[in-house]
Amino acid sequence: MSVAAVIVAGGSGLRAGGEIPKQYQLIGGKPVIRWTLEAFLSHPDVSHVQAVIGQGHEDLFAEATQGMELPKAVTGGANRQDSCRLGVEALAGIKPHRVLIHDAARPFISHQVISNVISELDRGDAVIPGLPVADTMKFAPGGVIERTVDRGSMWFVQTPQGFTFDKILEAHRRAAREGRMGFTDDAAVAEFAGMPVRITAGDQANRKLTTSHDVRTADSEVSARLFVERPDVRNGQGIDFHVFEPGDGVTLCGVKIPHTEKLKGHSDADVAMHALTDAILGAIGEADIGMHFPPSDPKWKGAPSSIFLLKAVELLGARKGIIANADITILAEAPRIGPHIAAMKAMLAPLLQVAPERIGIKATTTEEMGAIGRKEGIAAFAVATVRLPL
Repeated sequence: MSVAAVIVAGGSGLRAGGEIPKQYQLIGGKPVIRWTLEAFLSHPDVSHVQAVIGQGHEDLFAEATQGMELPKAVTGGANRQDSCRLGVEALAGIKPHRVLIHDAARPFISHQVISNVISELDRGDAVIPGLPVADTMKFAPGGVIERTVDRGSMWFVQTPQGFTFDKILEAHRRAAREGRMGFTDDAAVAEFAGMPVRITAGDQANRKLTTSHDVRTADSEVSARLFVERPDVRNGQGIDFHVFEPGDGVTLCGVKIPHTEKLKGHSDADVAMHALTDAILGAIGEADIGMHFPPSDPKWKGAPSSIFLLKAVELLGARKGIIANADITILAEAPRIGPHIAAMKAMLAPLLQVAPERIGIKATTTEEMGAIGRKEGIAAFAVATVRLPL
């Protein structure tokens, strides 16, 4: 039976703090939502993955999912229930037999839990993963205990919650028609429609990231695991130079900086990104950027250098490697680089799949010595530290 997944990422994520919603914040060098999407895309029984995003999150989603094969994201509704309904509605054209609905902010979902839910759907139309309550529970309205609750029948529930597709679609439609919009999960919508809901084994690791502390803890845990699994530490160095020609600005680390000239080159002549690309290629013993992207090939004319950098990261990823740190020094008399460094780090971080604090960018002059001092061009030096499994 075909199985589709709806990944719900329509919330504002305000409780996690930060400048962007929690589902787009980085843990282990990748956005939370990317970890979640990868888990479902890589599961052998899931044939279609549909994301539901918040209003105005289109650019964040595009950046977080760069290089992933996904259908166009659906814009969510005013609350989680409506966002889930819209995600399920988006699947009506392909009519899967079953649908799994999962919170994007649960990035540690395992293939085992996904399989548990799918398997249990052989026995019913609605299944949710959960964990039995281990602690003593009290019913205490107003902060005063009235009674002890029998924990033997109590469960902490998780996602993905799995359903027969046509039945949960109709349940969501009925709830919307009748104005019943206060349900906090899809199982409650199923219960409202009279569907029996089964519980299968969840996982302690499958927790939801809610606060800034949750995100920081998750980042520390994932980064530590990635590093332990990759004890082979290597460094690579890259150097590049480009001369000026008439123009209106230079591109450095993907950021356009207004200037009276531009850098001459077959691509966008991003000297800093070229140096960094060569540093990563050098760290894994690959040929330099010119061998992978010959200047003589017309298809690279005016190309953004992010293409070259992503190729280097892809080659590193093919070896199951990750970037631990990148350090770039830019030599230029003009334009001023300092005011743009934060924007450069923000541009590089998702490309390198690292947090901005793992990127160093510095700028200096040559005190008017040599070709750089005469403002004939710009040079860049880069060092990349990568980690690989043995």
